[in-house]
Amino acid sequence: MKILVINGPNINLLGLREPDIYGIKSYASLLGFIQDVAAQHDVEVECMQSNHEGAIVDAIQAAYGRFDGIVINPAAYTHTSIAILDALKAVGIPAVEVHLSNIHERETFRRISYVAQACDKTFAGMGFEGYALAIRYLVGQEE
Repeated sequence: MKILVINGPNINLLGLREPDIYGIKSYASLLGFIQDVAAQHDVEVECMQSNHEGAIVDAIQAAYGRFDGIVINPAAYTHTSIAILDALKAVGIPAVEVHLSNIHERETFRRISYVAQACDKTFAGMGFEGYALAIRYLVGQEE
């Protein structure tokens, strides 16, 4: 199985950005964590991060025919991007939405997720562990 992990804007600043909300671990730590989880499940993962909506749309489109699943943390684009929603719908690849913080307990505007409409499941507020749950879900080991 091959999974594309997409991280949206400002995720590259983990450890620096609002550590009281997102924690003190770096983006490099997140990538290492994802690789370790993937190895445990004999899954090939490719990770990408972009602060640009169009680059995320391009990555989703390019995943068609190449990946069996998508794990996506669209970050701020969760609440604004119909383009990312449409790209996920267009490719029809099973997708799982992940958020480090619990978007359902934050500001009102963060409680709306357009992307969730194209995802099979959402894991929010579990930190790095949300990515592990998403990968396990896509390989059929989580419900």
